[in-house]
Amino acid sequence: MITFHPFGLRFVLAALAVTWLVPVLPADPNPQSDLAGWIASRIAAGEKRIVIPPGKYRVMPKDRQHLRFADLSDIEIIADGVELICTQTTRAVSVSNCHNLAIRGLTIDYDPLPFTEGRIVAMNENKSRLEIDLFDGYTTSGISTKKFEIFDPETATLRTPGTYFSIEVEQVEPKRIVVTKTPYTYLPDRHVEQVGDIIVIAAYHAPDGRVPHAVACENSENVRLENITVYSSEAFGFLEHDCDDTEYIGCVIDRRAPEDDLKTRAWPRMRSLNADGFHSIGARRGPRIEGCTARFQGDDCVNIHGDYHMILAAESPTVLRVLAKTRMNIEPGDPTELMAFAGVRLPDAKVLSVEPAGEITDEERAYLQRQSLHELFKTRLHEIYLIQLDRPVEVGRGGLICSSNRIGNGFVVRGNDFSHVRSRGILIKASDGIVADNRIEGTKGHGIVVQPEYWWLEAGSSNNLTIENNTLRDISTIALCVTARGGDRSIAPAGAHRNILIAGNTIESCPAPGIVVTSTEGLALRDNALDLDPNRRLMSAEDLAKDHPGEPIVLINVEQTD
Repeated sequence: MITFHPFGLRFVLAALAVTWLVPVLPADPNPQSDLAGWIASRIAAGEKRIVIPPGKYRVMPKDRQHLRFADLSDIEIIADGVELICTQTTRAVSVSNCHNLAIRGLTIDYDPLPFTEGRIVAMNENKSRLEIDLFDGYTTSGISTKKFEIFDPETATLRTPGTYFSIEVEQVEPKRIVVTKTPYTYLPDRHVEQVGDIIVIAAYHAPDGRVPHAVACENSENVRLENITVYSSEAFGFLEHDCDDTEYIGCVIDRRAPEDDLKTRAWPRMRSLNADGFHSIGARRGPRIEGCTARFQGDDCVNIHGDYHMILAAESPTVLRVLAKTRMNIEPGDPTELMAFAGVRLPDAKVLSVEPAGEITDEERAYLQRQSLHELFKTRLHEIYLIQLDRPVEVGRGGLICSSNRIGNGFVVRGNDFSHVRSRGILIKASDGIVADNRIEGTKGHGIVVQPEYWWLEAGSSNNLTIENNTLRDISTIALCVTARGGDRSIAPAGAHRNILIAGNTIESCPAPGIVVTSTEGLALRDNALDLDPNRRLMSAEDLAKDHPGEPIVLINVEQTD
């Protein structure tokens, strides 16, 4: 069964539920001609440590996946010196229902690439229409209309503040396209591209069908991904969904250097992945991301979160009528987090029962259409459940509920290098975690942000976090931000987040304020060094700083502790 998960204008076909029974294969398939079959034969022979011969392997996908591992326990795949060249822009590696699986050393790339590149050769006066010549060495077919980015050819970094979404693409010649921004609003600070700049835009080649992401893990426990390099992906580099205690150790996401590329190109790659680097949804115990690199991808470096479901009514003081976010993942016995529409965090409660209750009504759908939610949620969500809690709650329509067992609590993000992305470095919505010793540079969004997101129904609020000894440099907006908002976009009162330690961080060459904390009870700030640039203005999030011009640290709705 295929499940759709929206994410930041990134349309995710999240974790593919697959069951792979290891087949009985010929005695010794050739790994170069049938890598998947060769691995399966080793597993069928009872091997627990499988060493793939070094080399480049061009692999055709089967069922939209180039390699897949399912229903395995205590298996180690050693792929040092192994390069997996995916021949269609669909999933590279799927892991499903595995326990104690380790994969080490694999390099992943695509040919054809999941994006194309070109140079702006002309534009109209207000820059809403760009003429682009595509470079030799890049695809000229399957070009996406979802989004694109613009790079400065001199610095090889983003020229524009972020990404243009919702575009029209017309192919006027085999190697010339015209991109029109639609709907188009002229914003002088945003439309700074120039003739000669480089565009990068997604392109797909998946004649046998497509599921996203380079590496995706589902319903698995104690998976260790070590020293895996991902040079390109049609969406995320690494996605985990409903996993437990996944480890990403020494993994690298980066654009491939021209001298090492799979083919000669008229211009080097400007992008690595099309979307996020490491994305965790619904983990019982959050991921451990250590010693990794993520650079030049099309969205966040790290995002750890669960799913909020929307409360539409109270059937009784203890029974809530709830609209599921795509699928219901709250179970009897789960502790829950509850948020009112205005962002007030309510006392937690325990779930006694969860029962299907039909479909959303027309009146409820009309309410949904008026809310500050991504359009996909307004049109696609439809399943209603009745959730009985162990105590009465006072929460009205538009409030949110999530399982506290499935938001990635207990995560560790330590000692990583993250840089030069159009969005955020580290985005946290979980509790009982550590963000430490990371180096974050050149992000257009926050360097580190702790924030539930109503817009994406991404849970939750955070308790017991340590954010320490990180270095943030050249961030375009608030470098380190802890905040919370409700459905009405107002800043939540203290208590949305609880027990947050921010200590020993270094923030350099960033606009003021460098640190903003809101909506927090039990904040400890210690020994942070801020060297801010008074000449830089915030690219976004001005509303958090408008009443505090030039201040290095801003606290709103915060109760501090020693």
